[in-house]
Amino acid sequence: MTESLEIAKTRYQKGKVAFENGKYREAVEQLQKASALLNGNSRLGGEVQIWLVTAYEADGRSEEAIALCEQLKRHPHLETSKEAKRLLYILQAPKLKRPTEWMTEIPDLGAVPDNESKIRFTGNNTKSSGDKKPQEPELVDISQVNTRDNRFIWLALIVIALTVVAGYLLVVIG
Repeated sequence: MTESLEIAKTRYQKGKVAFENGKYREAVEQLQKASALLNGNSRLGGEVQIWLVTAYEADGRSEEAIALCEQLKRHPHLETSKEAKRLLYILQAPKLKRPTEWMTEIPDLGAVPDNESKIRFTGNNTKSSGDKKPQEPELVDISQVNTRDNRFIWLALIVIALTVVAGYLLVVIG
């Protein structure tokens, strides 16, 4: 019994790692195997099944995710049933249509040949940096600089100076 629990925990961890790495089909397989080894009414069994719901949904198996959520709503462990109800609400929510201008089209790279020798990278064909003239420094009219905000700096410098002097006097006198 303990051996199957350890195998289930290992498969559960593998399923979570696969899910977090975007390998949803592998996550579903691992989580299904872990769930089969556990008591479905236990806390760990419910936790594995909640992960299985999210893996089903991520793998495009919404009907299975919703069906499992319906079962888990009646789970004896309170946290599992609450999470199942929350997930079911999300899964059954109407899908919103996104405007096409919000979408970025990702090109299909399947048709691109996998021959790197044909790919040529070209650099910027502008003049080399040795031909560039150094940029002249920008002149600033001092009368236009706002010095009014510099009062704080003077105050801070005075406070620092007084602190240093006071510290020195304490060391010398003390």
